[in-house]
Amino acid sequence: MNTKTSPQAQKDIKVPNMGESITEATIARWLKKQGDDVVIDEPVVELETDKVTLEVGSPITGVLSEILVQQGETVEIGTVIGHVSEGEALPPKEKPQEKAKATPQKEKPQPKTEAAPSSHLLETPPLSPSVRRLVAEGGLDARLIGGQGKGGRLTKGDVLTFLDKNKLEEVEEILPEPSPEERKEARIERVRMSKLRERIAERLKEAQNTAAILTTFNEADMTSVIALRTQLKESFQKRHGVKLGFMSFFIKACIVALKEIPTVNAEIEGNEIIYKNYYDIGVAVGIPQGLVVPVIRDADKKSFAQIEKDVASLSQKARDGKLALQDLQGGTFTISNGGTYGSLMSTPILNPPQSGILGMHKIQERPIAVAGKVEIRPMMYLALSYDHRIIDGKDAVTFLIRVKECIENPERILLDI
Repeated sequence: MNTKTSPQAQKDIKVPNMGESITEATIARWLKKQGDDVVIDEPVVELETDKVTLEVGSPITGVLSEILVQQGETVEIGTVIGHVSEGEALPPKEKPQEKAKATPQKEKPQPKTEAAPSSHLLETPPLSPSVRRLVAEGGLDARLIGGQGKGGRLTKGDVLTFLDKNKLEEVEEILPEPSPEERKEARIERVRMSKLRERIAERLKEAQNTAAILTTFNEADMTSVIALRTQLKESFQKRHGVKLGFMSFFIKACIVALKEIPTVNAEIEGNEIIYKNYYDIGVAVGIPQGLVVPVIRDADKKSFAQIEKDVASLSQKARDGKLALQDLQGGTFTISNGGTYGSLMSTPILNPPQSGILGMHKIQERPIAVAGKVEIRPMMYLALSYDHRIIDGKDAVTFLIRVKECIENPERILLDI
């Protein structure tokens, strides 16, 4: 008695809604192949937008039964890009040769032939009729063609390969030498920009086109911060479970300066200046896909330990491609540490619509005049890029001096002076 099986339940994999400003996404890569087992919420595809990279999980436990959109293609929000069916994984299709190996076959009796003369008596093993005809038609010397058959026997494929190679060499002799431009083009690799890289390019160009960017410089003696960090880093890590870095000192120092110079924490909207009485500090993080700036919310209300935990967590999420849109939105001021890559001096560019960005750099020992004497001190150049439309030079210089004072005298940060 035949019974009908009900069709397997099937669920769509859709591009999720990722915020009002995001209308499309690019398939960065499929994490699973068609026919693979998947469990509910297991990441199956990685999407890339102009702001974030997002992993999309399986809607049910089952099999990735169909991939509708391939890697590199761009689709709109809500598009169905694949299907997951309930049930176990489909068995992989056997290749014909594997199937032949799996099925034992009886050996056919081979006709008896006379024993061939010893190979050492001949210059080449005996040729089959078809091989002999090819050699004759091509006017070839069989001894010059390497035989790949059993016992060094020359096969029909060996002769054809030899003929094709000779024809290719003849064609190469006829073709003209490539021009210098053609040689250069052959060594060029063209790769389409990712959505994130396109957005970075747009925002940086937007900053240059809309803001009157100017940069002012100063330098900070890192002796006190280094000494304090060296003294407390072990007990700090033991108590809080995170390393004490330099970033928390600079975030705290910037907040002291931002409270004194509020225009650096402001932005322009139309013909109005918006002053922000909160301090959401962006920390620039370099990843293979580009530069992202996750934001530490209400940094003024957080301890050194909590700031260090936030920096570590957001940096790891950025490297893993797991930053959410809310992690990147709404910063009021940004800090970029080019010193991690060895940069000694740079002019950071604004992160629109913000009006200021602080550039940290490499700590390097230099001779400094201290109380009339020359001493070797660990120094760091600091750079503040700012929008000159709302921040005057005096305010920019004052801001940077306050940051310098807080770093050189860390107790100012603790006392908020």
